[in-house]
Amino acid sequence: MKIQVNTKHYLNLPDNPGRIADTLDIDVSSHAYLPKTEDLSSDWVAYIAVPAFKLIRKQYGRAVPAFCSIGTGSGLDVLSAIELLGAERVGFTDLQQDVVDAAARNVRQNLQEKETVILEYGAGDLLSPLYGQPLYDVVYENLPNVPLATDAEITDSRNSGHFLEKREETIPELVHRQMLDLHYLALVQAKGYLKEGGAVYSTLGARVDLDVFRELGRLAGYDAEIFTYTWKVQAEVEDVLTGYARQEAEGLGPFHFYCVADLKAAFAGVDVETSGVRASELEKALASKQLSAVDALSAWKQGEEIGHTVAVLKSSLKV
Repeated sequence: MKIQVNTKHYLNLPDNPGRIADTLDIDVSSHAYLPKTEDLSSDWVAYIAVPAFKLIRKQYGRAVPAFCSIGTGSGLDVLSAIELLGAERVGFTDLQQDVVDAAARNVRQNLQEKETVILEYGAGDLLSPLYGQPLYDVVYENLPNVPLATDAEITDSRNSGHFLEKREETIPELVHRQMLDLHYLALVQAKGYLKEGGAVYSTLGARVDLDVFRELGRLAGYDAEIFTYTWKVQAEVEDVLTGYARQEAEGLGPFHFYCVADLKAAFAGVDVETSGVRASELEKALASKQLSAVDALSAWKQGEEIGHTVAVLKSSLKV
């Protein structure tokens, strides 16, 4: 499937982009998550990653030389990092070869003519395809939480929102109960791919308590903090809520969802730069409005619009 993306609108830029094309021609593999370009408030890159990238660049004080994305999908996150972070070397991975190949074409074909960016990429598990490459300043991940019911489903189309649950690695019980397995494994792997002073930025649907995210970073061996905190409308509502409800029935969770009206009220006037500092305050204000996955699914079937909070967890190498 091919889509076109207005870069200025997608990245919320005051002017036309300086390093990537004004209009992005994006080839989306049948196995990749389809960007929500018609509703940017539902798109993970435009709505969550882009504001975080802008804040990273501001705090960094200069261009971020080397960027890596785990589970890139269409490659829009990589193109965003080239434009917003100023990355000159980018690494990216995804589970299936056709997804990575399409992402590589998308990045190459949507650079402005004057731009030269080094691409390092491969298909496989998390960061492993990039073994042996130079280290990165920033590693970004937006990995799935919900496991597939059967291994055979991994070859089906559009299953990027799920993952294969069977792993050989030991997962801490707290992490597994909250369905954060892949995020933990990515953090553990990333320690071997980060430059000194580097950090991993994990975009996490905050369907669990924020203290769980901070503990996730600590258990993986980092100093962790909530970098930004916001909310979004739940995409693929029935599929996602059904998946979470199934896991709740098996004793995992509890998981938190909200009516969109309650999220709008709680986050009114909150800006990106202070959202991380205010995250615990905002979470406390929403506590009485929490819905389990089962209750959220029931509310959605009765016509309620359902959403969830989103945290970007910054995990920095310990010094």
